[in-house]
Amino acid sequence: MAAEKKSDSSFRAGHRQRLRQKFLDGNLADYELLELALSFAVPRRDVRPAARALMQKFGTIYQILTASVDELAAVQGIGRNSAIFIKTMHRIMMLGFRGYLMKTPMFHNYSQFEDYCRLVVGGKTEEEVHVLYLDNQLCLLADDVHSVGTVNESGVYPDKIVRRAMALDARSVALVHNHPTPCTSFSDEDKKMTLDLMILLDKLNIRLYDHYVVSGSTVYSARNMHMMDSK
Repeated sequence: MAAEKKSDSSFRAGHRQRLRQKFLDGNLADYELLELALSFAVPRRDVRPAARALMQKFGTIYQILTASVDELAAVQGIGRNSAIFIKTMHRIMMLGFRGYLMKTPMFHNYSQFEDYCRLVVGGKTEEEVHVLYLDNQLCLLADDVHSVGTVNESGVYPDKIVRRAMALDARSVALVHNHPTPCTSFSDEDKKMTLDLMILLDKLNIRLYDHYVVSGSTVYSARNMHMMDSK
């Protein structure tokens, strides 16, 4: 039995070393990347079954990162500590994006900005509105959680946005919110609120740059959909 345990331990150590080398070579599959990450959180157990279980349940690394702690912890082989580790990676990625956006014009790299939107509100089971306050170069001054609502609605409070924009001396703002139901674009209420807020801010020489809805892995832009063409 002792020899068998030693053999298992040796195999595990060798397997993890091979994973690390494959990572350095850029040859890891998604589930192997997840397995490598989990190996640092769970150093003395084979985490391949847990990594595969996560991929089977959520489908993609993105969906895993944006799942809640409770959803992750419910997967066999994960538990709360590993779930918190995954959410820590998620938070680090968001902070990395945020630091980049504070030094670089927000839409200099649009695909990176879309990734940021997905990380911020994607995968949430309730609607959550964020307001991004921007300087005159469209660099990020602040990303505020404006409101958290229900599965199908959330509030937007123009007076609160105006006060915060003026306090930050923001020249533009952008809205980001999610739709928990996949493949759902702007509702009629979203469209009306967008136009009303654009008109109000314009009177104060503050630009509503855009309004984004994240639904599933899709990021919808009010500006690109010509919702903001008329006042």
